[in-house]
Amino acid sequence: MSIAKTYSPKQAEEKWYSYWLQHKFFKSVPDGREPYTIVMPPPNVTGVLHMGHMLNNTIQDVLIRRARMKGKNACWVPGTDHASIATEAKVVAMLKEKGISKKDLTRDEFLAYAWEWKEKYGGIILEQLKKLGASCDWDRTRFTMDPDLSDAVLDTFIHLYKKGLIYRGIRMVNWDPQGKTAVSDEEVIRKEVNQKLYYIKYQVAGTKSQDDKQKSGDLTIATTRPETIMADAAICINPNDERYKHLHGQSVLIPLINREIPVILDDYVEMDFGTGCLKVTPAHDLNDYELGQKHKLPVIDILNDDGTLNDKAQILVGEDRFAARKKIAVMLEEAGALEKVEEYKSQVGFSERTNAVIEPKLSMQWFCKMGEMAKPALDYVLNGEVKLIPEKFGNTYRHWMENVQDWCISRQLWWGQQIPAWYLPNGEYVIAKTAEEALEEAKKLTTHNSQLTTDDLVQEEDVVDTWFSSWLWPISVFDGFKDPENADIKYYYPTNDLVTAPEILFFWVARMIMAGHEFRGDLPFRNVYLTGIVRDKQGRKMSKSLGNSPDPLDLIDLYGADGVRVGMLLGSPAGNDIMFDEKDCLQGRNFFNKVWNAFLLIKGWQVDDALENPNAVAINWFESRFNQGLQEIEDDFEQYRLSEALMATYKLVWDDFCAWYLEMIKPAYLQPIDRETYNKTVSFFENILKLLHPFMPFITEELWHDDLFIERADDDCCIVAQLPTIGEINSRLLADVELVKQIIAQIRNIRQNKQISPKETLQLLVKPNSGVDYSVYKALIVKLSNLSELSFVNDKVSDAVGFLVSTDEFFIPMQQTIDVEAERDRLEKEKSYLEGFLKSVNAKLGNERFMNNAKPDVVENELKKKADAEAKLKIAEENLRGLAG
Repeated sequence: MSIAKTYSPKQAEEKWYSYWLQHKFFKSVPDGREPYTIVMPPPNVTGVLHMGHMLNNTIQDVLIRRARMKGKNACWVPGTDHASIATEAKVVAMLKEKGISKKDLTRDEFLAYAWEWKEKYGGIILEQLKKLGASCDWDRTRFTMDPDLSDAVLDTFIHLYKKGLIYRGIRMVNWDPQGKTAVSDEEVIRKEVNQKLYYIKYQVAGTKSQDDKQKSGDLTIATTRPETIMADAAICINPNDERYKHLHGQSVLIPLINREIPVILDDYVEMDFGTGCLKVTPAHDLNDYELGQKHKLPVIDILNDDGTLNDKAQILVGEDRFAARKKIAVMLEEAGALEKVEEYKSQVGFSERTNAVIEPKLSMQWFCKMGEMAKPALDYVLNGEVKLIPEKFGNTYRHWMENVQDWCISRQLWWGQQIPAWYLPNGEYVIAKTAEEALEEAKKLTTHNSQLTTDDLVQEEDVVDTWFSSWLWPISVFDGFKDPENADIKYYYPTNDLVTAPEILFFWVARMIMAGHEFRGDLPFRNVYLTGIVRDKQGRKMSKSLGNSPDPLDLIDLYGADGVRVGMLLGSPAGNDIMFDEKDCLQGRNFFNKVWNAFLLIKGWQVDDALENPNAVAINWFESRFNQGLQEIEDDFEQYRLSEALMATYKLVWDDFCAWYLEMIKPAYLQPIDRETYNKTVSFFENILKLLHPFMPFITEELWHDDLFIERADDDCCIVAQLPTIGEINSRLLADVELVKQIIAQIRNIRQNKQISPKETLQLLVKPNSGVDYSVYKALIVKLSNLSELSFVNDKVSDAVGFLVSTDEFFIPMQQTIDVEAERDRLEKEKSYLEGFLKSVNAKLGNERFMNNAKPDVVENELKKKADAEAKLKIAEENLRGLAG
């Protein structure tokens, strides 16, 4: 088919994406080829496309398209995560708008609404990814609450419980008072907030009179949370703190409620921090809890699940914790127990899902022991079987895995996989998948249970943490639990590359490695490519709340999917944050326009079969340059330097092909081109389209089908074209042409400096010294510099502007065009600058300290600067003598 004169990204994107789907180019089934597999980190069903998704999925698509073009059986499995907390919050909000409260519904009624919401909104983000060009096998789309995947979750829970790795107990957890559930560390966002630091006086017990108080002194502690003093179990001081030696063995009274608590000694307290006294509140701080366990202190939980004060607080019962904070400050001041209040900045944890301030809370939860599973997961990374990219994340991974904590896997929600625990009337519990199986287990406990029925059993209300389903993802998407020996799991597992964010390295990646080893005896993937965070130009993380994140779909409408893909990738090396600027997308759009215009230029040439080929040097040069560039690109991909691979491709196309090669071989205006050059150029352009396709799939597919090329069959598409292989590289030719390009650039600079029209021909005289045979490149230099003559001389030329390339000297006679006074002035300024520059370089090289401490390559660079400046100074001085006549 023939292509229109102008490129319409939107039209091409819709046309070719539909075409690829229609011809099932994304579909993968096991066959005899080498598999290449990626499983998509499943976005939340609540989500819509944001810049992080754009970056992550562009990288995945580049990798999968490239593998497909290398002849591998490329399989990219998409899917979504049920996101318990976020989805339940959305459903509760939707019900509230309808005047329905969750507490008025049964579990089944609520879940019916949740599934209705999921069916309506849950697939939005996957549809948006299609706009980006994501070439997933959509027939394989999975959801973490699909029946088979939910069965896998329950089966693994039971398996781990039977191994003694899952238990139930009271532990300190991150509590979301708004969601009324425990949340993982990953779901806690730390923010620096302005707070107040309250200095509260605790009276030493037994000091009733003013005289007694002066002898013993009140104890002052500083806290940001005065509303928790009613839960205090002790005051802790450092045993070595001389200021408080007299209080060893004493006790104090909590202000307002006058409950007596002991003064305990522990070197955990830093003497030079705050007042040197610490209030110990085991129920409301993780460190305090551990301190309390050590000293056998009581645990007094004064907060309800919704963050209000309960009866144990004795005062302000029923008040929200933040309202209580303000009121208790007033009460303390009125009681004379508030010494002072200071402004204070500190880090506070917020729930990622509800934005509520997290409350450390002791809670009965289900936990999974991680120590046993962590060791092999660490070994996979340490021995290189799982490669983290970039490697800098290896140390942090190791630190976390060596200090791993048990995983709180229960959530106080209804949306998710309900924990398969069943409670008996006497409080005991059994673990089983169904009520019937639970009944059989219950009857085994004691002979007294023989009369039990399923009606006597109550299933655990909690669901498992969403991560407890997604850690099974690389196995469960291939039905590796349902049918462990099926063809898909045996062919596609382990997968090849995982592309994800560093912030979930431990909460998801590490756990997937654990699950892979535990349930398949093998790693789940070979490489983990960790992307950076997408930030704005000010370095702030892009977010809706800041209003600094563009809508990705708007960017695609404006710059085309190809332009946005290139813009995202140009500045995003693995593991480093990307400072996104919309200008990057403009650069991407300019790039595909450059490719389009190059295509139009070639397509517009008339071919004369009678003409000889005058472009052998240019053709041979670009062939070598293409192979050299291809080698660089292959090396970059091998090292997962995708940004560098794109930049190498960009330069090869924009600089080498468009700016140099096409100019070298372009026929004169309205003149035809020879057949051999034309065919070679079309072949080069076809290979360029192949190279560009993983980055810019739409424009490359559009151009691939033009009648500039051979007639294509329906299934002969760029998406499945074989990537070029590296051919011969003529290093000497490449080096020589680099010199030729420098010569041409120097002549163009002289034209610009002296305001000589590009149409005016010049004469170039060459005094070769390097051994380069410039006669081979004479036609190129003459054509691209618009010379009337290029000849060789044995001596320097007077009355000429000279320049140096390598060790070769070049002269352009200027009798007809030169303004002698202006040229003398220019040369004098150049001479003066070079003398000053040489003086500074020589001073550095003459500095003994510099020479002793500088790295060899730095010294070598300075010596090179000196030699270059001396050569240029010599030319300037000779040109000045020539002007003097």
